Amino acid sequence: MLNKVILIGRLGKDPEVKYSASGTPVAKMTLATSERVKDGDSWVDHTEWHTLTAFGKTAEFVQQYVGKGRLVYVEGKIRTRSWEDQSGIKRYATEILVDALKALGPPSNKDAAGNAEAEPPAADADVPF
Repeated sequence: MLNKVILIGRLGKDPEVKYSASGTPVAKMTLATSERVKDGDSWVDHTEWHTLTAFGKTAEFVQQYVGKGRLVYVEGKIRTRSWEDQSGIKRYATEILVDALKALGPPSNKDAAGNAEAEPPAADADVPF
C-alpha cells in the first residue's frame, strides 16, 4: 500500500510554528496548487488549497526560509483526522503530513528594510522530519 503526495505550489500565508509539549516544532501552512481546466468553450484556472503540517527540522526550515507566496515542492502523505465540536457534531479535516520540502525559485517576501530573505541551503533543501 502507498500513501504519497507530491505537490508544487505557493504558500498562501507565512507558516505558523508552535511547539509541542515535548518541545518539537510543528509548522502549519496552506499551499495553493492551480491547473487550467476546460469550462465549456473556455479555459479557467482551478485552485485547490491544501493544509500542510511539518514537524521537527522541516518545521524549522520552513520557519526560517519560506513565507507567503514562496513556490515550494512538497512530498508527504494524506491524513484525515476527526473530532467532535462543542455541539457534538463530528468534524473532519484532511491535511498533508510533510516528509520533505524544497523551496523553489527566488524568495517572494522582503523584510522591512526591503532586503530579500535569506536563500535556503542549495544542496540540502530536502529536509525530512
